[in-house]
Amino acid sequence: MGIITHAGISPRIHPSAFVAEGAQIIGDVEIAQGASIWFNCVLRGDINSIFIGERSNVQDGAIFHVTEELRVHVGNDVTIGHGAIVHGCRVEDGSLIGMGAVVLDRARIGKQALVAAGAVVREGFVVPDGMLVGGVPAKILRALTEEEKKKLLESAAHYIEYAESSRASTTVK
Repeated sequence: MGIITHAGISPRIHPSAFVAEGAQIIGDVEIAQGASIWFNCVLRGDINSIFIGERSNVQDGAIFHVTEELRVHVGNDVTIGHGAIVHGCRVEDGSLIGMGAVVLDRARIGKQALVAAGAVVREGFVVPDGMLVGGVPAKILRALTEEEKKKLLESAAHYIEYAESSRASTTVK
């Protein structure tokens, strides 16, 4: 893994967080308690800050970046799917960004919302709490059921278990 200081600012990673080999964490990035950053992710806080909340997971190959005006904030218990791109936006607690989705500047993903795999959330779009969005560009499709909202939190919880297992059993040669 690459933990890289940029412009005199080093990433701040809670001791209980898991950062997989090959991830690149650059500059003004804070990773909270129990969060996990997986293989080949890039979190580039070079010109503004990135915050990853407690128990959130950023899956393999995801890319995070900021602008001079816009930081990235990811709340608690969030899942960011494989290969997602998250740029200058806010993702609230308990949400899931699907694999390969793109979330653009000034977008806000509400609490316990789901962005479908491959969706593109356009600049400034607000996804209300508890909603499913999908498509290119993303549109509100429907409200999530209580069962679906529960599964969003279960996804984040599974990644806590995966991180503990990986920390205990992974050997890099």
